[in-house]
Amino acid sequence: MTKKQPGPSTQSVHLMRSVDPLTHSLIPPVVMNASFAYDDVDTWQAVALKQKPGDIYSRNSNPTARLFEQKVAALEGAEAGTSFATGMAAISTTLFALLSPGQRVISVKDNYGATYLHFLQILPRFNIECVICDTENPEQIETEVAKGCHLLYLETPTNPTLKVLDIARLNAAGKQVGAITVCDNTFATPINQNPIALGTDLVIHSATKYLCGHGDLLGGVVVGSTELVKKIYEFRELTGPMLDAFSAFLLLRSLKTLGLRVERQNANAMAMARFLEAQPQVKSVFYPGLESNKGHEIAKKQMRGFGGILSFDLKGGYQAVKAVLNNLKYAYLAANLGQVETVVGPPATTSHVELTAEERSAAGIPEGLIRYAVGIEDIEDLQADMTQALAKI
Repeated sequence: MTKKQPGPSTQSVHLMRSVDPLTHSLIPPVVMNASFAYDDVDTWQAVALKQKPGDIYSRNSNPTARLFEQKVAALEGAEAGTSFATGMAAISTTLFALLSPGQRVISVKDNYGATYLHFLQILPRFNIECVICDTENPEQIETEVAKGCHLLYLETPTNPTLKVLDIARLNAAGKQVGAITVCDNTFATPINQNPIALGTDLVIHSATKYLCGHGDLLGGVVVGSTELVKKIYEFRELTGPMLDAFSAFLLLRSLKTLGLRVERQNANAMAMARFLEAQPQVKSVFYPGLESNKGHEIAKKQMRGFGGILSFDLKGGYQAVKAVLNNLKYAYLAANLGQVETVVGPPATTSHVELTAEERSAAGIPEGLIRYAVGIEDIEDLQADMTQALAKI
């Protein structure tokens, strides 16, 4: 009889569980050391050369951060992981660790704004060719990949218009040309989606968002094969954007409630999306759980839940956005998401603040768009709050 795999919430609580051998604490200790001392030079050197397990300096490795990395890797079904001070540190380090001048990257235009600018402005300065494809045109992506591709970078659902890419299909195209495939899984979380099971080589999270869930830290993590993670770790070791031990401790705390939080946020987002579809002030709603969404069938195939984020385009443009946001009572106007509190904002001040209005338009982001990251509040209160705010347009 095949042993049943534990559910995602059980894994979030119990994966990598350990009792501290010195104190017998069931909560992992916060190891705040800058450096680690040894009784003799030979042992110290053996640890430094990775011939023996251990740590020498927290820029390189730290026991608390390592436990967080192992837990996220296990949740994603990956062999290994390495953590970072921010989500963008995870993204930029991955790109620079794996790319060299003359190589070719394929991605899509609906990436998070700072990621998009890496492909638009930063990597081309290092003679790395970056091809940005239409997110909703898989044939174009496959054609460009077939021309030659060292790295295929995907984000799904996308930020902020929640477009859905077919991970398995595009990974297959990447594998045909030997490309490294990378997927930003921040919006979906390991609770709702596991890109590695669909053929992805590396999965990235802005740990600041759902993995934390409480808006009180910054962090990032990359998980995947031992070989690829080692390359990224070695680059991070040299450049220094490591995750600090206390943030790792808080993340380990937060992962225990990840399944619980995401389940509630999934339900709230679906209810709010259906509610907004019926409002006369709303032009369109973007949420992969809606049957009207273009990516719904793909999302059903590769996601277990549709996530806690939706966006909607208001009739009346940016002036309507301001009227609604300025009158919401149960939402924070802030540039974050994935928290237990509902957090809202337009791309002009959140995901794509670095882009001009023209660049946002080219990326398919209307100025009347609101990104609504649903919290764990009672949905009846959130809907009543939205009703009174929409009435102010």
